[in-house]
Amino acid sequence: MSYQAILFDMDGTLLPMDNDEFTRVYFGLLIKAVSCHGYTGETLIPAMWKGVEAMVKNDGTENNETRFWQVFSKIFGEEAYGHIPTFDNFYHTDFHKAKAATQPTELSKKAVALAHKKAERVVVATNPLFPACAIEARLSWVDLYPEDFDLVTTYENSHFCKPNPKYYLEICEKLGLDPKKCLMVGNNTREDVWAASQAGMDTYLVTDCLIVEGDMPDCKKGSLKELCDFLETV
Repeated sequence: MSYQAILFDMDGTLLPMDNDEFTRVYFGLLIKAVSCHGYTGETLIPAMWKGVEAMVKNDGTENNETRFWQVFSKIFGEEAYGHIPTFDNFYHTDFHKAKAATQPTELSKKAVALAHKKAERVVVATNPLFPACAIEARLSWVDLYPEDFDLVTTYENSHFCKPNPKYYLEICEKLGLDPKKCLMVGNNTREDVWAASQAGMDTYLVTDCLIVEGDMPDCKKGSLKELCDFLETV
């Protein structure tokens, strides 16, 4: 089957990692970076998760960035908006230390190169809970960059999150794609496989850093190396 587009999840897919370990390291670095504004682990982490919850529940009327900061500023006050440059600077600088909690592989770049040969469009379909600067940083750890893709979903340009199938339909609307002619590649059975299939997409489950939520789906699956082998044959 030929595809109009091939979409890749990032964390655990293009960027192999243990999500819990990465989150632990990431939050530790972030707390240190923004402590100058009075944030502590006890106050910042619960507020971050409340912001994430608001983005996951987004109904599409505003982008995820707006949703996050609405919730965050209700907790810490309107002055929190003035701290955004500090957060963004963190993603350009100390956030890169979190690379140590990931396992970059050259297979990621190979998979993307193969996707470009097999499909008209290639997309980073990472859950858009982060600003573009944070997603660009993580891509760079596997020697990939926004210009390598037709679209990278971020909290600025997205109005839904996984596992909402509307997240995938928004991508298709932006790029003029038929979901039935798209392949979603990811490591999470619910967020990547179930949600994308609900949107009408074909799916491939990458098993190196597998996250099983619910039943194991009946779909194409294999390691990142096996994904590359599969893409050779598409």
